[in-house]
Amino acid sequence: MPARPLEVIIIGAGTGGMCLAHGLRRAGIGVSVYERYRTRGDGLHGYRVGIGPTGNRALRECLSPELFATFMATCARSPRYFNVITEKMRQTASFPLRPEDETDPVDSDRSVSRMTLRQVLLTGMEDVVRFDKTFTHYEQHPDGRVTAYFADGTRASADLLVAADGTHSAIRRQYLPHARIQDAGSINIATKIPLTDETRALLPDQVREGISLIFGTGGLMGVLHVMEFNWDRHGVPKAGVGGNEARLIERWPGLLFDNTRDYINLIIWSAHHRFPPDVMSMRGNELVRLALDLTRNWHPNLRELFHRSDPESCIPVKVATSEPVRPWPPSNITLIGDAIHTMTPGRGVGANTALRDAALLCRQLTAVAAGDRTLLRAVADYEAEMLPYGFARVADSLANNGTSGNDPLYRPVVGRFALMAARSYFSLTSRVPPLRRRFVDEIYARRGAHG
Repeated sequence: MPARPLEVIIIGAGTGGMCLAHGLRRAGIGVSVYERYRTRGDGLHGYRVGIGPTGNRALRECLSPELFATFMATCARSPRYFNVITEKMRQTASFPLRPEDETDPVDSDRSVSRMTLRQVLLTGMEDVVRFDKTFTHYEQHPDGRVTAYFADGTRASADLLVAADGTHSAIRRQYLPHARIQDAGSINIATKIPLTDETRALLPDQVREGISLIFGTGGLMGVLHVMEFNWDRHGVPKAGVGGNEARLIERWPGLLFDNTRDYINLIIWSAHHRFPPDVMSMRGNELVRLALDLTRNWHPNLRELFHRSDPESCIPVKVATSEPVRPWPPSNITLIGDAIHTMTPGRGVGANTALRDAALLCRQLTAVAAGDRTLLRAVADYEAEMLPYGFARVADSLANNGTSGNDPLYRPVVGRFALMAARSYFSLTSRVPPLRRRFVDEIYARRGAHG
């Protein structure tokens, strides 16, 4: 056994950081999380993230059995179709997805609200998480300890400092100043629309029940997904939700901090040149008006969704990715999630990879606490495994349609042919049974190939 109990500081109470914190506490390892937001309700909107087998496996490994069951109970209905539509809402393709056994704890795809997932991961961690703590810098000491300093003048010391502070990680800037974040060249506008009888009626059945990729003309793309949860607008389990799920929802304290209710997530994106220079400073109604201006030729129902969106939830996102870095000597500092391998949004790859990092690092540190290896050996083994798969997922995410600003879809003349080619590919693939089966098989192969 180590001479004294292992102590870990995590900077950032996001998905990866909190999953790691749960796992370490369950292993009896001293852990503290420092979060810059002032309260557990700050900083996140209710946008969708997809959690696949990789993320499910990590959450089941790190969370208590009851909290993992709460996670499953608080997920939205899984999509039944993957659709490709035009900006006029004409169907290009529709692929029925495999019926999901949503009770399967691992081999399933889950649609999760980011805010809801955050509240699940903060449940029961009141003694672990310190809010309103903005990290400024760290100092490593000859005795092997490391001290984190915060903007309010306080400090904290531990055996290991973990950067879980996202794309703009202050720890990474100090520890790996050569690690660069590159602009992918595209911008998203994300909106959230309350799901009501009126907004529900704006969508065809297959669009309402699936994930729909929108290939618009002029180099403007979008995605639409309907999120329906097990509780109603009052936070009460819906009719038909019974048994253990209803009990978990009724006694889950996180719902007190989460205003997530059924909603439609509609995101549009394109290359930088389609947006005004000050787009990243826009918020609320100004951003909604920009979305409406960009979609002037879109179907009236899609435009009506923008009109009915919650302006406070409308945000711009400049897409960025990490440039691969060579391995570095291990120390008492390491990184997880976007702090080391930022990737483009889509398919929940970033969240699932952060969760994979958390579970892997937790296993390594549990071995340290048991006296089976040194801390430096554990960090080295973690980083040797994390870096290859992390940057492989970064490359995967850049290959998604329209993610890079250099995609042919965004070019004035070539873009028309690229759009025709993309639509033709999906149309043909959906109409030829062997191609349709292979396409769906590849979706499920990709989701399970990440650990």
